[in-house]
Amino acid sequence: MPPIGETGPEVVLATVGSLGDLHPYIAIALGLKERGYVPIIATSELHRARIERLGLAFHPMRPHLLEFERDPEVFKRFMDPRFGTEIILRELFIPSVRESYEDLLKVVAGAELLLTHSVVFAGPLIAEKVGVPWLSAVVQPLAILSKHEGFVPPQLPAFRHVLPLWPLVQGPIVREGRRRLLKWFGPIADFRRELGLGPGPHPMFEGTYAPDGLLVLFSEVFAREQPDWPEQAIVTGFPFFDDAFAEGAPADVARFLDAGEPPIVFTLGSSAVFDAGDFYQESLSAARLLGRRALLLIGTDERNRLEGLGPDAFAAPYAPHSSVFPRAAVNVHQGGVGTTAQALRAGRPMLVVPWSHDQFDNAERVKRLGVGGVLYRRRYKAQHVARALRRLLEDETVARRAHGVGERVRGEDGVKAACDAIEARINKGRRV
Repeated sequence: MPPIGETGPEVVLATVGSLGDLHPYIAIALGLKERGYVPIIATSELHRARIERLGLAFHPMRPHLLEFERDPEVFKRFMDPRFGTEIILRELFIPSVRESYEDLLKVVAGAELLLTHSVVFAGPLIAEKVGVPWLSAVVQPLAILSKHEGFVPPQLPAFRHVLPLWPLVQGPIVREGRRRLLKWFGPIADFRRELGLGPGPHPMFEGTYAPDGLLVLFSEVFAREQPDWPEQAIVTGFPFFDDAFAEGAPADVARFLDAGEPPIVFTLGSSAVFDAGDFYQESLSAARLLGRRALLLIGTDERNRLEGLGPDAFAAPYAPHSSVFPRAAVNVHQGGVGTTAQALRAGRPMLVVPWSHDQFDNAERVKRLGVGGVLYRRRYKAQHVARALRRLLEDETVARRAHGVGERVRGEDGVKAACDAIEARINKGRRV
């Protein structure tokens, strides 16, 4: 609920998932707060402390994810390259729709507007049943497909090899994909009937697109608007937020950066870092093969701890990507949309090592932009990593392209564009 003493029009922002799913909503909430609104972020209990530390209102919405935090077996299944997306949808988000609905219903009463993430499946049901003004948002290109642009489905990473034939294969591929996905959503179809609602559009696609506005929370540099996107789509650019005060951001990182040439930065974001395997050890070995300094953001999992780093390497649990990425020679990361957005904005070459979910598609987009390379996890061994990094370090064309993309992304204001759209919808509702 709103912090004591705060008054103003309430806007509920409902999201769930990793920091890549949370940070854009925090950024928008802070922007709305500056405009005099009272934003309330409805999300997992896992994120309560982070949100309240920023002076924002928090409302718990299941699934809470606390029971999964740092459980190695859970993260291994959730980050499975072939089946991770299916597992997390069918075992977590879809079965939780009734609980999410119940929790969200408590906070939307009296709100001026509800903004939902594409996997908050209770949001469209509440908007349809209760009639609360509603906008939806997508945070990655894979959540808004087009017949005009190929994509890499999370269940089939090897599909990247078929992308050159996209105009010939897109019809049957998209139809079959939609049909298979629809089978996963039986529990939501059942719940719709219980609520007295009709069948509705596809719950993974059109069903998540609010008719009054779909905020596309990524840069047009990363994915251009397509002719068959919903007409209500509004491309805002990335709404950036980076938690400079998060626990585990040591001042020693800044001293290491200042002490020598730009290092290679290695990170696995906020989820894959709990299923890192030998990523950090191979990364350190690769940097030594190249004779380069290395900054390794290893998270809080004790299994990622490294010994004998020496003066040319530094390992930290965390450091704000907005601070370290621009100072890197190359940024190596897992391809989550939040991490990729920060890497694009930094304007430095990158090497993407996709783990699961939308990361394969994001990696191919980075490759098509010409701002970095891709190395798949099964080949992530020191000699292969060193070879890929050497190509990026020596390629002036990639460096120029990365610099140019960085300038374009930094020139966008995703927070302002998103807040403008939200405010326009609220004003429209008031006039009605």
